Amino acid sequence: MASDVVPWPADLAHAYRAAGCWRGESLGAQLWRWADDHPDRVAVADDTRRLTYRELAVLADRLAEGLDRLGLRRGDSALVQLPNTWEFVVVLLACLRADVAPVMMLPPHRESELGAIGAHVDARAVIVPGMWRSYDHEALAHRVLPRLADKARVLVCGEPRREASARLGDLLEPAPGDDAAQRRERLDVRAPTGAEVAVFLLSGGTTAVPKVIARTHDDYAYNIRCAVAACAFDARTVYLAALPAGHNFPLANPGILGTLAAGGRVVMVGSPRPDAVFAAIEAERVTVTAAVPAVVLRWMDAAAATRHDLSSLRYVQVGGSMLSPDVAARIRPALGCGLQQVYGMAEGLICYTRPDATDEVATMTQGAPISAYDELLVVDRDGTPVPPGGIGELLTRGPYTPRGYYRAPQQNAESFTTDGWYRTGDLVRITAAGHVVVCGRVKDLINRGGEKISAGEIEQLLQELPEVAEVAAVAVPDPMVGERVCAVVRLHPERSLTLTAVRAFLTARGVAAFKAPEHLVVVDQLPHTPVGKPDKARLRALVSATLSDA
Repeated sequence: MASDVVPWPADLAHAYRAAGCWRGESLGAQLWRWADDHPDRVAVADDTRRLTYRELAVLADRLAEGLDRLGLRRGDSALVQLPNTWEFVVVLLACLRADVAPVMMLPPHRESELGAIGAHVDARAVIVPGMWRSYDHEALAHRVLPRLADKARVLVCGEPRREASARLGDLLEPAPGDDAAQRRERLDVRAPTGAEVAVFLLSGGTTAVPKVIARTHDDYAYNIRCAVAACAFDARTVYLAALPAGHNFPLANPGILGTLAAGGRVVMVGSPRPDAVFAAIEAERVTVTAAVPAVVLRWMDAAAATRHDLSSLRYVQVGGSMLSPDVAARIRPALGCGLQQVYGMAEGLICYTRPDATDEVATMTQGAPISAYDELLVVDRDGTPVPPGGIGELLTRGPYTPRGYYRAPQQNAESFTTDGWYRTGDLVRITAAGHVVVCGRVKDLINRGGEKISAGEIEQLLQELPEVAEVAAVAVPDPMVGERVCAVVRLHPERSLTLTAVRAFLTARGVAAFKAPEHLVVVDQLPHTPVGKPDKARLRALVSATLSDA
């Protein structure tokens, strides 16, 4: 596995170790340190169970040795496709303790993603919830098995319906003579080094099957420490994981792992629906949670009518796609809490607006990098650095930004420069104070007669319309000019909107006429990717069908 990971240059690796960024320690080794510091404090809760730090450590260690009995060995990997429950956290930490790299799948993934990614990483197990939201994930896992490593196993959280499946609950039960201290010692001895793969993340890019990102114990632990510091997480933090926990944002930025490292409490909720989220905030006195713009817009719509007490919420972190400054400014009045904007990627770089940022910084920018060792470079189409404050593609590298995708030399040649810069594909500008402002995507452009229009720019502007609850801009093929802009919108209840009104609004804002949408499609719901972003491929198909029927 290690030979398939693109290494950092030796001189930089030495510098990162000398600076204390990389400490040569596995993430799993930290579990008992947390448990020793506050054994009786609640670490994880969902609507069925609460676990103290000591209980969490004991269960994770039992499962770690249970994985060994199933045949998983040091350096193996396992596909983890679990919803947001306490079991997710136990499985994650058990994998880290056993030196089995969890591959963070998402509940909506099916045969295409599980099969391709499982084969790519030689997965030795698939860990699934059994039945989840009326879908049989256990059957899915068995359909995928033929594409995985020899003798791969299916581990089910719940009651298996096939004899060939192993039951997670059985591996969590104490065996006769169960001794937590001895098991802890055995697992400590076999702990991996910092340079080994801790977790496999999936890219949020536009390829049909997500690319695989190998995050080492060294780089991911540093990522977590920096994120905790940037977000001021501490023992009083109560973090609500409402986005799919396998995504990098709620997993470790600071997310679940950052909250545990800070001694706080993680609350797992199975859906980002306002009713579920608001109930959890009230019951657990949640202080911080994370959302993508589409989700936070729903929360804002629902907050005015909710009877739940949201007063414990200090701030909400918003990232994943562009957030209009107008919407950003409405979050505090709507939810009664502050806003922390987040810009980042599973490939590494993370930026935050700090909790004490001015309103201007918090609403108009996506913040600054979390590490002094992050390197940012903004370039034009030819790869030439743009003048200070200019807009261009962001390139980045640093101690927690890997130098390549896992086993993907062809993709790496496209996504990384020869001197190690990762091409984010994002159009940004950097303010004089060092804050990143995201302006769109390099490839999310609509080409109208040779004029390149950023879909993100149009989306950001149209979010400001009071009628619009959610919006996505997509290209519509056109024989005359190549592509035209179509705005797909979900409206607030009992509101209406016309294309004429949209174009008039943009004209009043001083937007060039060629950028204004020439089609408008109103939908009840926008389709989303598993991480909550508008699904542009499905939207284009929807628009094509809608306009052809018009």
